[in-house]
Formats: sequence, C-alpha cells, structure tokens
Amino acid sequence: MRAHVRQGLACALLLAGTAQAGPLYVDARDYPAPGAGHARFVAAERRLERGFDNICGDTFCEGEYYNLRAMRLRCSVHQASGAVGSCVWTFAGSQTWVRQTGKIDVDHAMYACKLPLAAGTSLEQLLQLWEAGSPDDALDASLPGSTVSAYEALTDCL
Repeated sequence: MRAHVRQGLACALLLAGTAQAGPLYVDARDYPAPGAGHARFVAAERRLERGFDNICGDTFCEGEYYNLRAMRLRCSVHQASGAVGSCVWTFAGSQTWVRQTGKIDVDHAMYACKLPLAAGTSLEQLLQLWEAGSPDDALDASLPGSTVSAYEALTDCL
C-alpha cells in the first residue's frame, strides 16, 4: 500500500513539474516572452498584407472572390529553440447577389494557406526576410531554406 502511495505522489510531482515547464510551442507574438514579439510580428504581417493587396486585383482577386482579404497570419515557435513549427495565413472572400424577391444570396469561402518552411527555420530568420525591402519583396522573397515564396504558396492555396 505504501508503494502505491509513493507512486501516486511521484506521478503528481512529475505532472506538477510538467505544468510549470510551460508550453512547448507559443504564438510568434508571444516569443520569447508573452507579448514580447507582438509589435515586430504584426509589422511583418502588415508588410505581407500590403504586398498581397498590391497584387490581389491582378491575381487572386480576379477569380470567384473579387474581395478576397487577408485575415490573420499565425506562426508557432518552439519556445526553447526559437524554431518556427508552422505558419498559416488565413483569407476570406465572398460574392453576394440580390434576388428580385429582396433576398440576398451569399457565397463565401475561407482559406488556410500553410507557408512551406524548412525545418529549423528560426523566427528571427523569417522576420528579417519579411522586414527587408518593400512589402512586395516580403511576399516574393524565397522563404528561408526554400525556393518557394509566400506568394507561390498562396498561388497553390487560393
């Protein structure tokens, strides 16, 4: 019976230590500490959005959803190493029609576009890439360790 109690206590201590260790991955806005990367990441996201807006009318927005909008870019970062786990950029668009009856029909779509990052890409590498040059450069630059740009990833997704 005492061995059973000791095992239970050891298990509880192990779980308590795991809970205090913190999350394995965090949002890029919360790397290296909660809120510490927010301003820099949002600035990089805005540069990508401006690049998207600059080319949307001639590319992605000529199709079914003329009002396609970038919604949010999210990247996960390994807390201990600073390596990016993955990045997903979401988009939404719609079409609407007014019927003679007064009813409005809506056709809408949402997209979640994964950016193809090489294993071990650091958040610092990614942010430096997106901060360099013009917003169009951010969208067109090859992602670290890759020959594919964010633009090309969107072409495959949207």
